[in-house]
Amino acid sequence: MAAAVVAVESLTFLVLAVLEAADVSSERVGLGVGTTLFLLVIGGGIAWAAWRVTEGDAWARSPLVLSQIILLGLAWNFRGDPPWLSPLVAAPAVIVLAALLSPPVTRALSGPSSV
Repeated sequence: MAAAVVAVESLTFLVLAVLEAADVSSERVGLGVGTTLFLLVIGGGIAWAAWRVTEGDAWARSPLVLSQIILLGLAWNFRGDPPWLSPLVAAPAVIVLAALLSPPVTRALSGPSSV
């Protein structure tokens, strides 16, 4: 469940990277390229971590938990502007955190066998 939601989040970051790259203007080349690269790294990184969690690598849960906590902070920052944005960002983060921190996942990732 967590990997599926993170895959959607990852795809969102990658789409945002493409949109940012398409919007780079000559006045802000550095900012546009930097933002595009940042979004690509984040999107690819969380996708890779989600895949590694499904393979049973316990270390990969940490970057996913951190990314979801950051998204919760962003959701808090977005509250009320527009009103639908904050729940749209927060809901997947809560779902992923609940799934990643659930006892069955913790047991599966702490054992010697893969998930």
